[in-house]
Amino acid sequence: MRRVATDMPNNDIQYYLRRQEEALSNQQARIAGNSRIKELRDDPLAASHAVRYESYLARLERYEKNTFFARDHYNEVDVYLRQTNDVLQRIRELAVAGSNGTYAPEDLKYMAVEINELLKEIVAASNALGPDTKQLFAGEKAFTEPFRLVEGTVQGGGESMVVRVEYRGAGPARDTEISESTYASLDIGGGEAFWAEKMQIFSALDATNYRVPAEGAFYVDGEEIAVSPGDTLHAIVAKINESAAPVKAYVDPETKGIALEGTSAHLIRLEDRRDSRVLQDLGLIVPNNDPAAPNWHPEARVAGGSAFDMIIRLRDALYRGDQDFAGSQGIGGIDLALNNLAGRIADIGSRQERVEMTWRRINGEIPAVTAALSREAGLDLAAAATDLSMMDFTHRAALQTAARIIPPTLLDFLR
Repeated sequence: MRRVATDMPNNDIQYYLRRQEEALSNQQARIAGNSRIKELRDDPLAASHAVRYESYLARLERYEKNTFFARDHYNEVDVYLRQTNDVLQRIRELAVAGSNGTYAPEDLKYMAVEINELLKEIVAASNALGPDTKQLFAGEKAFTEPFRLVEGTVQGGGESMVVRVEYRGAGPARDTEISESTYASLDIGGGEAFWAEKMQIFSALDATNYRVPAEGAFYVDGEEIAVSPGDTLHAIVAKINESAAPVKAYVDPETKGIALEGTSAHLIRLEDRRDSRVLQDLGLIVPNNDPAAPNWHPEARVAGGSAFDMIIRLRDALYRGDQDFAGSQGIGGIDLALNNLAGRIADIGSRQERVEMTWRRINGEIPAVTAALSREAGLDLAAAATDLSMMDFTHRAALQTAARIIPPTLLDFLR
């Protein structure tokens, strides 16, 4: 049986007023957060769905930003590759003009001077910076210049001529995630875009009796190739050919050593893993303190030049007045560089198209996920505002009623 005391009306009124204030506060919080779920217990099933939708929506927005970045990056790379193509076309025109036998030796030297300046322009393009101040053609080594220009004297030419363009070694291409577990390769390394001939590396070491001494691995163009104890030269050759590296390996019948040949025009990058020295033992590379410098074994025979090598050979031929060389090997080398560059431009165009299609899909998916999230946790603002107004009116009415019900006390007369 409930006992009725003098303070019971006051306690009951305060209890129900506190409940009204709590409901009013919760409704205000829902409107402020534009969500009908303030706590998980409000609707556990809808809350779990909403969390998944919010997570997926956040990933989609990140993928959208990645596609924007990739698209802008590809546009920058495309601009410099096309600029290089235009310069190479001009060099080819000079080669054709210099090989037709109608120009005097002095005229050929003037052509060589122009080619030397055009060569510097291509080097500048190969070392171009993107909007983020990172090297466009340096892969993951984004703050290392891929190519270094070396000047000196050339027979028949003046001083301060380009005698060599050293490749400083761009790392593997950077990737960006553009969809769930789907990546797009951002970069074309300088050793790919600005090359001309298929590279060949011949070891001078007879490896007939070679056996891998311990578990290890090495890298060919960034692809890791694991080896096991006891692997022979033929086993290593087979593993290289089975890998994704754009390189074909075989045993040189003359030296009985390993030989590598690129399947496309690019610089072959070789590196032993830190706990292994297979490539060193096979006579292909030597330890190098400077990771950006060439690390070929001094006795290994390396063939296959870059676009810069082709331009320098042509320029030197014009300085010598060797029109036959300019018309044959000179033009041929420039054509190789142009063909490789055309393939790289087409590759960038394909990547641009893929990223554009991915962006369109994501751009259509984001509104759909947002709508699903709104259905699960969204708040009808019109209905919520009406409910808030009714709750506020009810609370005010309760306060007025409580003021009439609660009797005055001695404290009211002491004020």
